[in-house]
Amino acid sequence: MSKTKKIILSGLLLGLLIVLSRFVSIKTPLLVISLSFLPIMISAYLLGPVYSCLISATSDLIGALLFPFGEYFVGFTIIQGLVGLIYGLFLYKKNGFYIGKTLLIRLILSSIIVLGIIELLFMSIMLHFLYGNAFIVILSTRLITKLIMLPIQVIVMYFLSKYLKNLSEKYLYTED
Repeated sequence: MSKTKKIILSGLLLGLLIVLSRFVSIKTPLLVISLSFLPIMISAYLLGPVYSCLISATSDLIGALLFPFGEYFVGFTIIQGLVGLIYGLFLYKKNGFYIGKTLLIRLILSSIIVLGIIELLFMSIMLHFLYGNAFIVILSTRLITKLIMLPIQVIVMYFLSKYLKNLSEKYLYTED
């Protein structure tokens, strides 16, 4: 894929991520339910860890500056960058795409790491420091949403990956 196509696709996914995370989501100070995982996972699958890390962190920064929800905290941007990086490391294959059982295992592992360690544990620690609420209370309320989101993320991305593979081979990897 050419650098120009990567930059254009990055911009489109960045815009989609900002819209999904800031406008098409349910937010409380402790819980966030949204489909914002889709652009991050798509960028990880198609573009790799560097692009998905940059898209994820940049969307948090732009979203916090233009459409704030609470005060800005740099820890959230770092966590979002880690999310993109981890998905990119697990889902991107330099010369082709993961398919079948291999993709499913990588989706499950990356989602467990991101949802269980990064978004549940690290984000709960950041919320505890930021708002001063009891850590166990924050952790337990966030645990429910992460357990619900885990199968949703894996199933949606697994079935979407087949179409992404076909579309990217048809449009992104052609010499036009």
